[in-house]
Amino acid sequence: MDMTRLLAFSAVAIVLIVVPGPSVLFIVSRALSLGRQAALITVAGNAAGEFGQVVAVAVGVGTLVATSVAVFTVVKLLGAAYLVYLGVQTIRRGRRGSLVQTSPAPARSHRQVTWQGLVVGATNPKSMVFFAAVLPQFVAPHLGDVPLQLLLLGLVWVGIALLSDSAWALAASVARSWFSRSPRRFGRVQAGSGVVMIGLGVGLALTSRSASS
Repeated sequence: MDMTRLLAFSAVAIVLIVVPGPSVLFIVSRALSLGRQAALITVAGNAAGEFGQVVAVAVGVGTLVATSVAVFTVVKLLGAAYLVYLGVQTIRRGRRGSLVQTSPAPARSHRQVTWQGLVVGATNPKSMVFFAAVLPQFVAPHLGDVPLQLLLLGLVWVGIALLSDSAWALAASVARSWFSRSPRRFGRVQAGSGVVMIGLGVGLALTSRSASS
């Protein structure tokens, strides 16, 4: 791997990841509604989903999503529908005035939260188009093994995203501890988090392919 290209990509990744975007809003919403542990699990799941997109780009599937209007639309609508579903579920919990769980969540809940984060990360067509369009620009074809270089760049992206998104998750969790002192106030926060997720889903559904690149 060309070290100059690797450092250049790292700089680009830092700029793009640190600036709050849809992924950060989703993670913050999960932190406010489910707590610190669930938020960090969501971060890991989302990162795994994004790396899955990198793998898809490395084997050529990402190019299909980036260039095919039909495939892009299907992936986009699936991701949008899932975000709306999660938002509705969160609002329902808020209306019930759910109290904060003081005991650790069961393993099944951890798996569920991980899966939800992974699905949201893997079905985000905006990041898929970005990976398909940008990653190849930082590859040095003369060094050979292009798929391996793409995977390495993807690992750099995921590593930076894990650090940045975890910081946002921890910060939002601190705010959650204050909101949780009042069941009614906490219920409103959960409902607000659900609205944010629904808004993200609707925004994703309305995003055009050209606007995602």
